[in-house]
Amino acid sequence: MDLFSLVEQTLAGMGYELVDIEMSPGGRLLRIFIDIERGINVDDCATVSNQLQRVFEVENVNYDRLEISSPGLDRPLKRQADFERFAGQEAQIRIRLPINNQRNFAGVLGGVRDGAVVLQTEKGEVALPLDQVEKARLVPKF
Repeated sequence: MDLFSLVEQTLAGMGYELVDIEMSPGGRLLRIFIDIERGINVDDCATVSNQLQRVFEVENVNYDRLEISSPGLDRPLKRQADFERFAGQEAQIRIRLPINNQRNFAGVLGGVRDGAVVLQTEKGEVALPLDQVEKARLVPKF
């Protein structure tokens, strides 16, 4: 089982959502971003850290340091479900191949339609192919 699937399955059993995994070169630092509907607090991070340490020991996952964190206010959007869940919120999206000489887009998410992320920009609605999304993040409102 790959690391992403192992962590995702463990977190799902605990009621958390896996947002992302970052690993430093050489695998020395393993940083895991988690979320839950009510938001993440320090106790959540400690609980998940303790559980994952046990799972990693059993599954022989090698790392030197494990960090558990919330995704933050500028939460990354990785999966189709993320784009649908946060419809109506402002986001910034960068795509791999330009559309009309543009790779960076900002606007309000409109969900996913026909395999494309719908984004309402200042210039109107744009459909960005989901498989071309390189990076996407929510824009925090203060």
